[in-house]
Amino acid sequence: MQLGALFKDFRLEVIRLGPAWFNAEISFSENDKDAAWELYVEMLTRIVTQPLPSEDGDEKTALDSVYSLFPTTRTILRERGRNTIEFSKVAIPVLNQVVRPFTAKWHRKSVAGAFKDPDVCRQFREELAVLQEKLRNYNRLLAKIAGVEDLTDLEPMPEDDNASN
Repeated sequence: MQLGALFKDFRLEVIRLGPAWFNAEISFSENDKDAAWELYVEMLTRIVTQPLPSEDGDEKTALDSVYSLFPTTRTILRERGRNTIEFSKVAIPVLNQVVRPFTAKWHRKSVAGAFKDPDVCRQFREELAVLQEKLRNYNRLLAKIAGVEDLTDLEPMPEDDNASN
């Protein structure tokens, strides 16, 4: 499978790749699959893929959880070493092009005390919801790489609750 097609299949078209990388064939080793599994489990249990109802949670804590994808991914890559190069071709662009713009923007605002303003908190949660959808798609991709059943949609999102009643 081509790397660009893989991102497209999981609605991650926002990922920009150079022409050579976009068309590059990608095949995942057992080490890549294990790395994907580790990150999949981390993401499945964090706010990055789980709802943050308006009456619950804390924006700073949510931002910290999103940021934690960086050290978590780096640790996985360092511990697994060069045997996860194909996983790296997926994980690094997602961190740099999807997660980093969000964390960079909101870290600066957080440091400046912006989360004291309810309007800013509302804006953060709206932008977090957009990011979460992208990261749920990424999580689905990680499940495919890992070769496991995808549990990303095991629990309904809050707006889905009324649909089942």
